[in-house]
Amino acid sequence: MKILCIVDPLERLGLAGDTSYALMLEAATRGWDVWTCQIEHLGLTGADAVADACQTSVVLAETPAGAFRLGARQPTRLADFDAVLMRKDPPVDVSYLHATWILDHARGKTLLVNDPRGLRELNEHLAVLRFPALTPATIVTRSADRLRQFQAEQGGAIVVKPVDGYGGLGIFVVRDGDPNASSIIETSIGAGTRWTLAQRYLPAAVDGDKRIILVDGEPVGAVLRVPGNAEARGNLHVGGRAVRSELDARDREIIAAVAPMMRANGQILVGLDVIGGMLTEINITSPTGVQHVSRLEQRNVAAPILDAFARLAATAKA
Repeated sequence: MKILCIVDPLERLGLAGDTSYALMLEAATRGWDVWTCQIEHLGLTGADAVADACQTSVVLAETPAGAFRLGARQPTRLADFDAVLMRKDPPVDVSYLHATWILDHARGKTLLVNDPRGLRELNEHLAVLRFPALTPATIVTRSADRLRQFQAEQGGAIVVKPVDGYGGLGIFVVRDGDPNASSIIETSIGAGTRWTLAQRYLPAAVDGDKRIILVDGEPVGAVLRVPGNAEARGNLHVGGRAVRSELDARDREIIAAVAPMMRANGQILVGLDVIGGMLTEINITSPTGVQHVSRLEQRNVAAPILDAFARLAATAKA
């Protein structure tokens, strides 16, 4: 297998928890030919998607300087790879959008993880609203008055987050009696210029949110991300604590409902976020958690993911 990983600059990766690193390391261990680039290295030659990519040696190390050794950058057709992994972290901005248009030209020529059409069409916060029975009460608005009304309707506590947010940035819990509530609401909507998603606050959030990792619609692991002290967010990079977790009947109900839509949109590697049995987010851009599950359960979670990539790559080329 020859794979291309489109990632953020390698020197920025936090190797202790980075899923892209775990996937590349497993690929290298298998003897796969690993190449890397950033989105600015993508382009088109006529209708052919290309990348100025580097063949990349990947080894186990604590720092990027020790983990990666890059060959000379050279122009390569994406069709020459068995799989192309789009692992650029959000934001999903104009550059990201343009990159998905370029990746469209590789469809049917290589396995795309994840398919660029789905990356464009399935907003990570809004896609959950296709499953209203599985999600907490939610609205999307630019109106401060509507947010205050929704807060009252939900018993006085809501969570607000930017529609285009990521990594826990811009997420606030708004409660009755908080002297900062009006300021939070006004900031969230940017004085009426930004759409904000608001959800009923789920008290189970204090116990953590569960990240469920799916590959081709099947679960390969889960981890509970427990917020730190004086923190409402469980995101691991802002101090959340990873705790071993198992799938329960509600999780499997959510997976059964969501998996067909993921497959239909070509979303192969997916992270579902579940709080108190309610689906709150569907992560498709660069879902993480693989290393945390691997450490907690003492097993190689990257292995079944790459097994799925190899199986799907065999049938990806039209």
